[in-house]
Amino acid sequence: MRERYAVYILASRKNGTLYIGITGNLLQRVEQHKSLAVPGFTRRYRVTNLVYVEMFADVNEAIAREKQLKGWNRAWKIRLIERSNPNWGDLDPTAC
Repeated sequence: MRERYAVYILASRKNGTLYIGITGNLLQRVEQHKSLAVPGFTRRYRVTNLVYVEMFADVNEAIAREKQLKGWNRAWKIRLIERSNPNWGDLDPTAC
């Protein structure tokens, strides 16, 4: 089975405001965040840099992981990001 569901973390900048979300279409969702198309938290705080992604085949596993990450303290989230993306580079899948 193909991994289809993404749990992702966006940041406003290195060590900045964080947003955790889940989607079945990462490309489309990142475009929405970057264009500030959807009113809410990410538009208000300009949280547009994709800094972490985990892929799942099962939507229930993805939802459970999203809830788990949202329950973590900030230091744990930062360590998770920096383990795979130490420079907090934008992992934007739509970039060329």
